[in-house]
Amino acid sequence: MDLALVTGGSRGIGRATALLLAQAGYRVAINYRQRAAEAAQVVAEIEAQGGSAFAVQADIAEEAQVVRMFEELDRHGTLRVLVNNAGILFTQCRVEALTAERIQRVFATNVTGSFICCREAVKRMSTQHGGQGGAIVNVSSAAARTGSPNEYVDYAASKGAMDTLTKGLSLEVATQGIRVNGVRPGPIYTDMHADGGEPGRVDRVASGIPMGRGGQPDEIAQAIVWLASEAASYVTGTIIDAAGGR
Repeated sequence: MDLALVTGGSRGIGRATALLLAQAGYRVAINYRQRAAEAAQVVAEIEAQGGSAFAVQADIAEEAQVVRMFEELDRHGTLRVLVNNAGILFTQCRVEALTAERIQRVFATNVTGSFICCREAVKRMSTQHGGQGGAIVNVSSAAARTGSPNEYVDYAASKGAMDTLTKGLSLEVATQGIRVNGVRPGPIYTDMHADGGEPGRVDRVASGIPMGRGGQPDEIAQAIVWLASEAASYVTGTIIDAAGGR
């Protein structure tokens, strides 16, 4: 059966994407780091709708755990879609207050983790490795363009690196049956803002968004699933801005 892996799939954009991929006919692997109960709930929701899913634990920041996760996927079907959605950020602060430890932790998950997931996916999807092709969608952020001053410049920089990964990898595998694209969400109503110390951030910044509102996880998931689908068969190396005009 064709598999789709969604990293960080237990909540927010990852959860919404997993639900839509299941509706599209994929067996969905819900990756989580520590939210086992939430991941199990997503699996239950998918199964209640007649779909197929399972949860798989792995800290994306740890290479050995990523390799183990992909080896486990091999026992469940053929990987055809990877959604690199897992990402972290920390409490809002200016660059002058950043520590090397914080920067390294953000980049370990958001950048290195995404690279390793891409590496393992290409080994399985590439027609040069005997694969059947596939699609990779990297979830970036509008912060890669704005820089997120006074809040998360480290997070914004990590997403800028993800955009470069998207472009470079898309060119490497364009003749190997793999398309690589990205989505840059703007302010979206997810729990992630609480991780940064401001649960109500989206409402605060909404007035500065041309459309006058924050986005919903499903609005981003729709773009991700389109990029992963055959409807986008001639699209690679592209990053869709889904940020309300911001």
